[in-house]
Amino acid sequence: MARELRTAIYGLARMLSDFEKYGLACQLRRAATSVTANIAEGYGRYSYQENAQFCRQARGSLYELRDHLTTCADEHYLSDVESANLDALAQRVIQIINGYIRSTLALKAAAP
Repeated sequence: MARELRTAIYGLARMLSDFEKYGLACQLRRAATSVTANIAEGYGRYSYQENAQFCRQARGSLYELRDHLTTCADEHYLSDVESANLDALAQRVIQIINGYIRSTLALKAAAP
């Protein structure tokens, strides 16, 4: 789902005006890419705690991304429906990451 969100955000960034492409579009792409990159890096780490920490960083990038989406909505770069759909997807990814963090820390607690 994070990949789906990243793809949608890249599409939005391509549609922004030339002026915004150097500011907001760049921030949108960086935040979206940070989500998937942090999930991947955390998965590749040795310990449960490191994995959870990278997922927390991914979650932080999702909240940053939601703020950028609010800016897009406020500036009328997105329709209300588009804004709501992208925000709902971002919130769903946050829920999934929260569940993954919980399960990862539960595994840590159960480990010898």
